[in-house]
Amino acid sequence: MDPVSVALVDDHRVVGISLKAYLESFPDILVVGVASSGEELLARLDQWHPAVVLQDLLLPGGIDGVETTRRILRQSPSTRVIVLTASMDEARMVGALRAGAAGYVRKDAQPEALLDAIRAVARGKTYIDPSVARRVIVGAGPRDDLTGREVEVLRAIGLGQTNKQIAEQLGVTEETVKTHVASLLAKLEVDNRTQAVVEAIRRGIVGVEELE
Repeated sequence: MDPVSVALVDDHRVVGISLKAYLESFPDILVVGVASSGEELLARLDQWHPAVVLQDLLLPGGIDGVETTRRILRQSPSTRVIVLTASMDEARMVGALRAGAAGYVRKDAQPEALLDAIRAVARGKTYIDPSVARRVIVGAGPRDDLTGREVEVLRAIGLGQTNKQIAEQLGVTEETVKTHVASLLAKLEVDNRTQAVVEAIRRGIVGVEELE
C-alpha cells in the first residue's frame, strides 16, 4: 500500500521541520512538502497532490487556516484537511469544520494522536481531538427530533461509512439513505457530514474513541 502523502502548513519553520522528521519516521506516511502560509500551500497544491494537509489555524498573510481549508477543498476536493492548533476555542473548531476540515488536533496532544488523525482521515473518517470533543459535549442536551432511522444513519456517518455502505447495512437503497442524510442535516442545521459527526458526538450517539 502506498504511504499517505501529507503536506504541512506552519509559519514556524522549526515546527514544520520537526513535524516532517517525526512523520517520515513512519513508513506509511510521506511528507510531500512544507509551506509557511496558506498562500504558499495553495500555490503548490497541484504540484504536491497531498492526500492530507496538516495545517495551523493561525497563519501569516492574507488568509487564515479556515479560509485556507475552504480554498484547498475548492481546488482539490479529494484532499483531506486536519487542523493542528493551540486554540481551545469552540467557535474556531466549528469554523474549521464548516470550512470542510476532517480533523482537529491540539498542538499539545500526544504525538500518537496526530498519527491517528492522519491515518483516520486518510481512510475517509473524521478525527476530533478527544480533549476538544469533551468540551463540545459539555452542556449539549439531548434532542429528540430525529427519527430512529435517522439516528442510525447519523451514527453510521459518524463511523465514516459511505452512503453505499449504510444502504447495505440497513437493507435500503442509496437514494433512501441520501434522503435520510438530507433530512438529518436539515434538522441538525449543519451543512455537511463532518459537522454531523460533531453533532453525533455532542449527542453521545458516537463515542470519540469509535472515530479512530
